Amino acid sequence: MVSSTEGSARVATSLKGPLLRYRVLAYATGVALLCLTVAVILKYGFDSPGMLSWAGVTHGIFYMVYLVVAVDLALKARWSIKGTILVLLAGTIPFLSFVAERSVTHRVEAGQKL
Repeated sequence: MVSSTEGSARVATSLKGPLLRYRVLAYATGVALLCLTVAVILKYGFDSPGMLSWAGVTHGIFYMVYLVVAVDLALKARWSIKGTILVLLAGTIPFLSFVAERSVTHRVEAGQKL
């Protein structure tokens, strides 16, 4: 019989690759969203649109890849639909992708479902 710690260690090992990909994309998406937020503030607050042209595209590309990677992890970790949707939306609110990344990492490493 497999103990619960061995079972959770096996789950964490099998999800190591998807979790690492998710973490990298969560940070990249969060940083890109912060850059986009600064660009919007500069454009509308100080009439300086220079940064907005690349910041929006960068965040858009990172967010699309983030969605794919997060869904991949959600399917492999057997998350609930509600938990998956909340994690997917975390890439649209500044700073929330960092918070979601920490929560997801702790839960996946502990073998808990989201």
